[in-house]
Amino acid sequence: MATETTSADAAASAPGMPQLDFSTWGNQIFWLVITLVVIYMILSRVALPRIAAVLAERQGTITNDIAAAEDLKAKAQEAEAAYDKALVDARAEAHRIVGEAKAEIQADLNAAMAQADADISVKAAESEKAIAEIRAGALDAIKEVAADTAQEIVVAMGGKSDAKSVSSAVAARLKG
Repeated sequence: MATETTSADAAASAPGMPQLDFSTWGNQIFWLVITLVVIYMILSRVALPRIAAVLAERQGTITNDIAAAEDLKAKAQEAEAAYDKALVDARAEAHRIVGEAKAEIQADLNAAMAQADADISVKAAESEKAIAEIRAGALDAIKEVAADTAQEIVVAMGGKSDAKSVSSAVAARLKG
């Protein structure tokens, strides 16, 4: 049992974790400083310049992209202004063409109406002339029929009629 207590006392008196053993702290601090210096040298000479270069490249790319975007925006605004101007010009041209077409159609319509009025006037004059001829012919036909009828009536009533007296009686009656 004595050996058991001695090993328990030795275990209790043993420092435990090597990091907490004060006798090795100098050695641990030395290697800690060397490790930190090596890490610092690697980071400052290799890693940080690469990171700085990547960041500078990204910043340059971003700056170039922003400048290109502003240029494209300006070009887009110019294109939009040109489009709007072209649209306004096209609308004005369309209105001008419509106006010209309306004026041309109106001129053609006026010419056609003038021609139709002239044709109607000519046909109306011809119709008036034909109506006057028909009236004249009808009046002559009425005089002739009236004279024949009067002569027949006089003969039917037992009288004697001559054509001259019947014609003068019919003419007097037609005059009113």
